[in-house]
Amino acid sequence: MVRRVIVSLALGALFVAAPAAADSHTEGASIMDRPLIIAHRGASGERPEHTLAAYELAIELGADFIEPDLVVTKDLHLVSRHENELSGTTDVASREEFEALHRTKTIDGRQVAGWFAEDFTLAELRTLRARERVGNIRPDSAAYNGLYQVPTFAEIVQLVRVKEAETGRTIGLYPELKHPTLILEQEGIDMVDLMVTQLRQFGFDRADAPVFVQVFEVGPLQRLNQRVDTPLVLLIAPTGGPYDEPDMRWADMLTPTGLGEIAEYADGIGPWLGHVLDTDTLQPSALVADAHAAGLQVHPWTLRKENGFLPASLQGEGGPSGDGQYLRLWNAAIATGADGFFTDNTRELIALMDADSE
Repeated sequence: MVRRVIVSLALGALFVAAPAAADSHTEGASIMDRPLIIAHRGASGERPEHTLAAYELAIELGADFIEPDLVVTKDLHLVSRHENELSGTTDVASREEFEALHRTKTIDGRQVAGWFAEDFTLAELRTLRARERVGNIRPDSAAYNGLYQVPTFAEIVQLVRVKEAETGRTIGLYPELKHPTLILEQEGIDMVDLMVTQLRQFGFDRADAPVFVQVFEVGPLQRLNQRVDTPLVLLIAPTGGPYDEPDMRWADMLTPTGLGEIAEYADGIGPWLGHVLDTDTLQPSALVADAHAAGLQVHPWTLRKENGFLPASLQGEGGPSGDGQYLRLWNAAIATGADGFFTDNTRELIALMDADSE
């Protein structure tokens, strides 16, 4: 079945609508006049990513969605970290009490040494403190190192509901399951099952829920599609293919035929920005139009402002942490007609959207 969703947002009259497809969960809604602003890991340009402080700031700045990456603890709690390896985003490497938990694992075909969330109980994880992952690029964010705990998905939902009550608007959630197939293979933990349980618990298992669940893998999305009506998004990396389907390549999946197959189990794609736009020439590809023709929304990642994340042709003075000519890139990205964008810089993207609407 070709999926189609309409996600209700804010004030009861704001909707996100996927292009028309053969079957639909809901009929008749207006389309937003601007792309969705998806706060990538929270306001991660200003606070350490995946902390309640980063999510709260993004909400206060006006993001439509906040995006938590979800890993899992030994005692089966979904918690928010960029990766299941913890040393890049917490102080675990300095904690002598966890030295014995250091090990090496194979992650997506690479040997990774460190400390992994699935080896910690939630109580143990609570003792860690978050740190900025790219402190050389974001020294202002690094000033908040050591202040915040690792939040659970349930706590993020609670924060969203508190902020909805304060603001009177609906705030979307955009969780990503990190390495669900690998975690099932290596640890016997079914993250898909845990996600389904929480979606049902919070009433997010319906087609009009203000939620997108995203994964870089096919099988987990197909399983979610069978169990919940929640909107689903297949993430697309720059090269290679999905971990759980070694014979599939992203390049083939982004053809019109491949996009039609994705539409059988997902409502949208989250492609690398370079798939929708040549970041050197700023010329668009055909992907947005092709995806819309297949009934899929398109949410590229990631709009960032710092030189350290920009192509060489758009970098400016100030080293990696300085602001480059990001507005040129962002305006070209918006002109592709994509339905939403992940951004680390919610404040600046909202300012751009507001300026464009005047």
